[in-house]
Amino acid sequence: MEVMTTAPAPLPAVSTAPAPVWARRAAHAIALCAVPSGLWRIAMASGVYVGYSDEVLRDVFDIPGWGIAYVVGLSVVAEVAALFPLLLVSDRWRPLRPRTLAALAWTASAVLVLVALGQLVAAFTVESQTYMSSGTAQTVWGFAFAPLFAIPALMTAVTWSYTKRHRAQGQV
Repeated sequence: MEVMTTAPAPLPAVSTAPAPVWARRAAHAIALCAVPSGLWRIAMASGVYVGYSDEVLRDVFDIPGWGIAYVVGLSVVAEVAALFPLLLVSDRWRPLRPRTLAALAWTASAVLVLVALGQLVAAFTVESQTYMSSGTAQTVWGFAFAPLFAIPALMTAVTWSYTKRHRAQGQV
């Protein structure tokens, strides 16, 4: 008795247009925008003077103590999250559900806009300014955190590009 086996038909290759150069650059810029604030936080956790007195570090940030793990962990999580847009411009990685990824990217863009607005409010409140000494430390803090405010616009642009490319192929 002869048993016939048939190989399953290969899945059709889904090809989408490659991400435009500007979208790739924007995705990489997002990852780079998170670096200065992360380095500033790690310096704070390491005991480098960043503008806070020892009393503020101890009482407000619990440094030394669990605050070190929190501050370093926050830096790591922020940088990993900043790498997410690279998935949206990758030619090597194809999601099984482009719609889901697009929805997640649009949600992330909206959350980033809201967080940026909240951070602007927090940066100019009386409480946040009373902890840090004025002068050079505050200027360094400003330069370290300023790039974060570019991330919502960059993320929205990268998300728009991803959605446009996949919609043109009928996948989103």
